[in-house]
Amino acid sequence: MATWYANLTLIDGTGAAPKDGVSVRIDDDGTIGAIEHGAVEAADGVDVVDCAGTFLTPGLIDAHSHLGLASEIDASMRLDVSVAETARDIFVACSDALDAGFTTIRDVGGLEGAVPDLISRGRLRGPRVLTSGPVQCQTGGHGQMGPLWEPSDLFDSHEILGLRTTAMLGDGPDAIRRNVRETFRRGADLIKMCVTGGVITVGTDPRDTQLTIPEIRAAVEEAEARHTYVTVHAHNNAGVRAAVEAGVKCVEHGSEIDAEVADLMAANDVALVPTLAPREILRERMRRIKENAGHGSDAYLAQFALAESLVAGMQEVIPIARKAGVLIGLGADITGPRQKERAMELVLRAAVEDPMAALVSATRDNARICRLDDRIGTVEVGKIADLCLWSRSPVEDVNVFTDTEQLALVLQGGMPVAGTRVEQAGVIGRVQPA
Repeated sequence: MATWYANLTLIDGTGAAPKDGVSVRIDDDGTIGAIEHGAVEAADGVDVVDCAGTFLTPGLIDAHSHLGLASEIDASMRLDVSVAETARDIFVACSDALDAGFTTIRDVGGLEGAVPDLISRGRLRGPRVLTSGPVQCQTGGHGQMGPLWEPSDLFDSHEILGLRTTAMLGDGPDAIRRNVRETFRRGADLIKMCVTGGVITVGTDPRDTQLTIPEIRAAVEEAEARHTYVTVHAHNNAGVRAAVEAGVKCVEHGSEIDAEVADLMAANDVALVPTLAPREILRERMRRIKENAGHGSDAYLAQFALAESLVAGMQEVIPIARKAGVLIGLGADITGPRQKERAMELVLRAAVEDPMAALVSATRDNARICRLDDRIGTVEVGKIADLCLWSRSPVEDVNVFTDTEQLALVLQGGMPVAGTRVEQAGVIGRVQPA
């Protein structure tokens, strides 16, 4: 049965001003069938739900997620967390994402393809998930997390095949090519590589470059052969330049990008996904490490202290990239047990730009980066009805995004799956019985 969601305020995800008195019809195939201004009436096979006082947006998209790292990350990398608890934490994180209005997630760091498959088959409650599978990194590079004294040939012991594989180590184009092929075999939708150092991998430095242009190009060739793309973790300009030269299509973080490199990215249709929330997460981890100081704690604290300057750099990069015409998405980049706080990224972005710009990045522009913009990301006739109904306007008060009490209803493919009014809609969740 089709349903009119009537008399609402439409914020369509394009950046256009909100429109009052709009009705949106969701057809029984889960797509948006019509958008009308003014009153609509019930008819045979068509219900009408009065949504007066609510605000309709596209479902939110997180373009930089780590669902596979939903457990306490340091303990997990020490193998102090059981497979059962790891699975439980991942499944809860998937459910929490949906409850926060995120109907699509692009996971760029370790989640195996079996989890998105469970969701797509209705066996697990969660958003649509695109995954890069394990990160591709060099020996000793960002992504090789684990005890500092652990030999590299033991790194594969951190894998939980079918659930989470944090990274694959590869040195030389042939090794990278084989790892990428194996990553696609296990269900990846895209490839993620680390071309500079990072923060959470102790022993690396964001100012360093990692992987060579031939190594990056080998991954790009394999991705293009499968009609998809490579995105890269990169902080410094040298790493970004190498990645663009090799043919990647997206840069994560980009904390040191200047006007010249931004122009290079725009000229090559390379998108940017800044990530501001990790600073808040790492501050908490630093506090815990100080309270439980032990072997290696000084190295961890020194590493995490870098996050302050890197996030400040990303805040400065956003207007530079905007001016150059770079497509800018939005990613929360949350690791550990605070996954339900991913909407914090919209609040932090709104402080740099404004709430509407944050929303457009989290909907239309993230859909473009995910290459799903023909299906989701804006409220348009013919698109999948992944939608959020808010009790207050999130573009007038960006804190609405982080207040689930203000999220009246989440529609996924036209089906009510979350929100304070989901029980009134007659459906609770998508999980099907075994």
